[in-house]
Amino acid sequence: MIRIRAFRAPDDQETCKKFIAGHRHILEVYYGIIKITSDSTEWTKDPFCIVIVAEDAESGRVYGGARIQLAGGMHKLPLEYAIMKYDKNVTVEINNSQLEGGTGEICGLWNSKEIAGMGIGSRILSMTAVGIGDQLNIKSIYALCAPGTLKITHRMGFSIVKTLGNEGTFFYPKDNFVATVMKLNDIYDLSLAAEDERQRILFYRNNINGTSTETGPKGTYDVIFDLKISK
Repeated sequence: MIRIRAFRAPDDQETCKKFIAGHRHILEVYYGIIKITSDSTEWTKDPFCIVIVAEDAESGRVYGGARIQLAGGMHKLPLEYAIMKYDKNVTVEINNSQLEGGTGEICGLWNSKEIAGMGIGSRILSMTAVGIGDQLNIKSIYALCAPGTLKITHRMGFSIVKTLGNEGTFFYPKDNFVATVMKLNDIYDLSLAAEDERQRILFYRNNINGTSTETGPKGTYDVIFDLKISK
């Protein structure tokens, strides 16, 4: 059975190592990318970094994951590191969001071939990240999206930050890859989200410890949720 679990990075160094290894393997084997800003290992000691993993409930094998990097911690958001050399206004954008109620970024999203086609990487992990935002003292949240995740991110209520780059887009992490800066302005106001996505986000927010039957392209499967974040 798949378990979706969230924790502060310093609380589980062993799982952080599994996360890093799996993420790097996917980037290198399938995309030919050796290094991106969210691939840094410094976040593993940062209590302002929340890790979400999809793992085997019995063995602990990590099949995928995502991170939420909170502004105001030891490090800048990966988004800022990634694009500040192209557009320095990103720093002003993030600082303003931090002053307006706190902010963070969903980053490092990946899934292995074992769970590909189940809807875990593209949907459950990203919606879980929004869902648990109410535990993190933030109002808004960013995502730097590849073309393949743009549609689902938009359906979750995110909007393109058109004041950055070329109407919100950049060539990143390579010249032949396009990335788009997206932002959910208020994690409590999901009025711009598609109704089915809004309902799932609220479900994950209200059921941080429990089970659910999920349906993806490959069929139906059961999931255990363990999403309570230590203070």
